Amino acid sequence: MNFDTYFRASSFAMIVVAMLALVLAGGLSLPLAIIFAIVIVAAWKLEGTKWQISERVGLVVVLLSIPLFFLDWQYQSNMGEPRDRLGVNALAHLILFLSAIKLLQVKSDRDWVFLYLISFFEMLLAAGLSFSPAFLGTLTLYLFCGLSTVIAFEIRKARRAIEPVETRLLVSPDAKVFRRLAMGQRAGGNESKRLPALAAVLFVLIFVLALPLFLIAPRAGSATLSRGGSGLHSFIGFSESVTLGEIGTLKSNNEVVMRVRLEGSTGRIPKGLRWRGVALDEFTGRGWRKSAESRRPIVDPTGERGFFQVGSTASLEHLTTQTIFLEPIESNVLFALPQPVAIQGDFSVLRVDAERSIQSRRPQFDRIIYKALSDTTEPPPEILREDYQRYPAIYARYLRLPGTLDERIFRQASFIVESSGARTRYDIAAAIEADLQTRYGYTLDMKASGPDPLSDFLFNVREGHCEYFSTAMAVMLRTQGIAARVVNGFLPGEYNEPAGAYTVRQSDAHSWVEVYFPETNSWVTFDPTPSAGRTEPVRAGVAARLGKYAEALELLWFQYVIGYDKQEQRSLATAAQSQVARYQTLVTDIFDELRVTSWTTLIIAFSVAVILICAVALLWRVKRFGWQAFRISRRDDGPRHSAVEFYETLVQLLAERGLHRSPEQTPLEFATSLKMQDAVAITAAYNRVRYGAHRLTQTEQRRIEEILRRLKEPHSS
Repeated sequence: MNFDTYFRASSFAMIVVAMLALVLAGGLSLPLAIIFAIVIVAAWKLEGTKWQISERVGLVVVLLSIPLFFLDWQYQSNMGEPRDRLGVNALAHLILFLSAIKLLQVKSDRDWVFLYLISFFEMLLAAGLSFSPAFLGTLTLYLFCGLSTVIAFEIRKARRAIEPVETRLLVSPDAKVFRRLAMGQRAGGNESKRLPALAAVLFVLIFVLALPLFLIAPRAGSATLSRGGSGLHSFIGFSESVTLGEIGTLKSNNEVVMRVRLEGSTGRIPKGLRWRGVALDEFTGRGWRKSAESRRPIVDPTGERGFFQVGSTASLEHLTTQTIFLEPIESNVLFALPQPVAIQGDFSVLRVDAERSIQSRRPQFDRIIYKALSDTTEPPPEILREDYQRYPAIYARYLRLPGTLDERIFRQASFIVESSGARTRYDIAAAIEADLQTRYGYTLDMKASGPDPLSDFLFNVREGHCEYFSTAMAVMLRTQGIAARVVNGFLPGEYNEPAGAYTVRQSDAHSWVEVYFPETNSWVTFDPTPSAGRTEPVRAGVAARLGKYAEALELLWFQYVIGYDKQEQRSLATAAQSQVARYQTLVTDIFDELRVTSWTTLIIAFSVAVILICAVALLWRVKRFGWQAFRISRRDDGPRHSAVEFYETLVQLLAERGLHRSPEQTPLEFATSLKMQDAVAITAAYNRVRYGAHRLTQTEQRRIEEILRRLKEPHSS
């Protein structure tokens, strides 16, 4: 590949990578990308032919395309595109059109620069549209192609400053440098071979220099244009009012809601692991909502450095630490394991209501990272069975039922309790839980309906999803005078071994029951949903494995690139300090071992190492320079003249004889016109030294001095 072909290939690659980044970011549709790819192939084939568009025609088309930008904007507005996407789509189309015109026309240096700038704007647009780690790959490739292209562009400009004909006039045809130039041009030059390596070296250097700044400067997790991504729309079931069936709608979607990493987790899901969201205490007959009492915040924590204490624990050993990577959702709810004690994250204010649900004041549709510390311990069943304490008055709201409740539900609950022989609150709750798990079927179909969907579920359909089971249990417990509430959250999700985290999807949405035991002042979890509704799907095969690795990469990208804030900065610094401390301990241990070793052994080992290093260096030098590199040359103590000095002496001597060089003549042309062999010889030596970077030998120096001495004689010719 010759240099010109390499320059074009590198430039086209830079443009293609920018377009690919825009496609992956969602800023360009696939049909338009295919059309642009066809334009690129056509531009490559037409380069240097008569079929290219002239610069004047290209300029006219570019100027006429400006109104098309506004027409495109208006067209998309009429087609119902979201307002936040109108400008993005129109700008992407305009950039693509300008690139196509410039690629198809005859290109000067300013046209190439224009194409480079357009590709740069495409990368900026892609950066604002995407948080995907795929952008990192395209950005890396773009930087490499960009470095190579810019270097080739500058070399291309510099090469046009001197033509081969001028080089031939300046340097003697038998000069070694001329032979090198001719060979290089015949072979296409070494630039196309060395430029990729040079670009790679510069890329690594830029990466190394930028890495400290990358680690020092924290960032925020929101995109410039898309504000963190598309967001999870229709994210229902986690507001202050929920209608029966909403969770089932949510479970039909497989989008990722969050990823959770537990400290010390090895993939074995702890028993009863759930991510708690909102708790609802008032049953309306058709759904659940928060009562006026439960809406009041009981904790308004203020945190130092983003650390908020929202509860208490009897022992720090009971705490489980979770790191939650929450996707953009249409809710301010924060998820955590039950009984959260503290929340750490980039929040200005947190709100904890009477149901221990946690909400944050943060912009919607932003990805966030936070840590949660939860006390997941519950009193053992033996202690709960001994709980006969009366409920305080403030817990009366957990016993309320709507006046229109079907009487059959009262009778059904009493029948279950009498059949099981249960006498305590705990045994009654366990009996109702077991009855619902065994005598009813699980389905996501919305079969229960009508003005009383709960009765339709219990006595007619006898099938439903988790919302119906949790509602049935909570209502039947209240008919028996037992305080209960419904909680909406998520099942643990699928454990991703490469990422070391649980991937929680909308399909993992779940509803369960919490029962209050006043003697221990604890809310205990019961889950009446059959096992079919609590079983996590298992993905197997090569595709599933690759998908897990892709999710792990995305999680790292989100944690250390997108969501890299002051909290992560402190965590990374702590981890680095721990690693340095371990290395220091290792080095200390090694030196302790060396002190035991005898000095004789150390000296022998050191000597062997020095000999091996010298041998390797000797072999490398012989291979690089040959045995001539070791020849001893005599020091030259004779007179030395630079190329300028001896040639200026020649010009001065010739001028004294009335022989002057014309401005348009090269040194070699001037010497040849004099028909003086001595002048030609000195000029040839001057060209070799001045332009060929050669050194004169002692013989050549003596000969030049002899010629100049003869020319100084009055009658020399």
